[in-house]
Amino acid sequence: MFILDPTAEVDLKPISSAPRLKSSDKKIIGLLSNGKAAVSPFFNYLEKMLGKNWNAKTILRYTKINYSAPADPDLIRELSRCHMIVTGIGD
Repeated sequence: MFILDPTAEVDLKPISSAPRLKSSDKKIIGLLSNGKAAVSPFFNYLEKMLGKNWNAKTILRYTKINYSAPADPDLIRELSRCHMIVTGIGD
């Protein structure tokens, strides 16, 4: 009998979190959806709140091509222009 281990052998490198924003005032905020339908109503509400109550400068919405895969490099580059990113999983 053979037992297979499906986990990948990956060399993980430690990362640190980005510093927290003190305010969303005049900031560019990205909303990243995994592409499932249930995230849209949440992002619609959040977008209104961010603009009205939190004085965000710009709110940009993005959607991953494949909900089960990591975001592609072009999308990551586009997201890098945001001061803050909120990800949504519509499960």
